[in-house]
Amino acid sequence: MTTATVGAPGSPQRYLHSLWLLSARDLRVRYATSALGYLWSILDPLIMSLIYWFVFTQVFQRTVGHEPYIVFLITALLPWVWFNACVSDFTRAFNKDARLVRSTAIPRSIWVNRIVLSKGIEFLCSLPVLAGFVIVAAFTSTVPVQLNWGLLLFPVAVLLQTILLVGLGLLVAPLCVLYSDLERTTKLILRVLFYASPIIYSVSDLPSWAEPIAAFNPLSGIFTLYRVGFFPEAWDTLSVVIGAIMSIGFLVAGILVFRRLERPVLKEL
Repeated sequence: MTTATVGAPGSPQRYLHSLWLLSARDLRVRYATSALGYLWSILDPLIMSLIYWFVFTQVFQRTVGHEPYIVFLITALLPWVWFNACVSDFTRAFNKDARLVRSTAIPRSIWVNRIVLSKGIEFLCSLPVLAGFVIVAAFTSTVPVQLNWGLLLFPVAVLLQTILLVGLGLLVAPLCVLYSDLERTTKLILRVLFYASPIIYSVSDLPSWAEPIAAFNPLSGIFTLYRVGFFPEAWDTLSVVIGAIMSIGFLVAGILVFRRLERPVLKEL
């Protein structure tokens, strides 16, 4: 492939071409030896959704969320799997390919962005599962899904989550190289964050004093944007506005911290 095709060294075109190659490599490696292949990208959220649906609808009397509950669950679980997988991989983003990180002339941010892109492609490939549950619920649920104008905000949620993940990646990846204990700490934080995010419940299910606090979790606003196209009553203006501001804030902070730590990280590798 010629230089004219992929762009001059240091150009945005060359960066995007390299980003795509690395992301495609990640996907090939992930599924090359797997008999189920693509199905693995949907099994995790699918099984989690079915477990929570069974526990909260068949075993215990549920007082949170909206009907149909399986659709309510999966609209947040799918993006959560994307978020969780990215942040987990950020902790090893540089150590995993240390030799390439040291020797490449491509901006090192690509090792963060390729994780966001490859996991984001898996997320998009899992969306047929959501569509399938919406269709099934339309024929089986006593309370049908209320498809509405909020579906137009679904791409906005994807964009905001991408911005948030890139910002977090630029923060987490270099810090985990310099402070190895942060890898384990990040895993603990992710476990807490799962229950601190409106996945099995909505922001409106929280006590009135907790709603403003929950709004400062950027995932609250992002998950609201994912859900509002199916559950208009899930809309929460405070969460959405703060979530958008915090996502952009994390991106700005990530860029500044990454620029400051890039040289120390290369020395550590």
